[in-house]
Amino acid sequence: MNLPILFEDAEALVIDKPAGLAVDRPRAGGDSLDARLGNLRFGFQRPPNAVHRLDRDTSGCLLLARNPKAMRRFAATFEERLVAKSYLAVVKGEVPPEGEIDLALTKTSTAEEGWRIVPDPSGKPAVTRWRTIAANGDHSLLLLTPETGRTHQLRVHLASGLDRPIVGDPVYGRGADLGMMLHAWRLVVPRGERAPIKAEAPIPQRFAAFGFFADSLDGID
Repeated sequence: MNLPILFEDAEALVIDKPAGLAVDRPRAGGDSLDARLGNLRFGFQRPPNAVHRLDRDTSGCLLLARNPKAMRRFAATFEERLVAKSYLAVVKGEVPPEGEIDLALTKTSTAEEGWRIVPDPSGKPAVTRWRTIAANGDHSLLLLTPETGRTHQLRVHLASGLDRPIVGDPVYGRGADLGMMLHAWRLVVPRGERAPIKAEAPIPQRFAAFGFFADSLDGID
């Protein structure tokens, strides 16, 4: 798998993580971004480290810090909810033009199904805004802007809050040969007086199977 570089400077990299690549080393073994970090030094003494996480089956913008000081600052920026994240998702059927899902989430685990995230009024607050940006009758392409960053938030919010699981989601919907149609499209990370980090990962080829191409994003702010 290639790891395209979307942004690079002395303290940060943003890569376009491919779907199917885990960020952390899987317990059962196999490929991971963590195992490849040594190839992303690009002349620096130490390898970069991932500031946040994307699910294995989610593609797109992933921020890496090139030194511990930058890691601390970026992590605090994420914690303070100052980072702007935009995702693309394909769902089946039609969806209202726009809306907001406010649905608290918690983690649960059973011997039969393992762990997963479920809606729970006593769980951690989670808010996602969505906007329909393209539709073809059979499927809709949604722009998702999460206000919070809970584990599996977008996947559970669409499945339980909107009753529209992401196409190909193997946990909260139904798996598919092309994988899960969730893509971290844009990332903007403020840096105080310095220019913000801005990155955009092109819409993946797998979205074309559902009728959505680069021009589907024309005119989106």
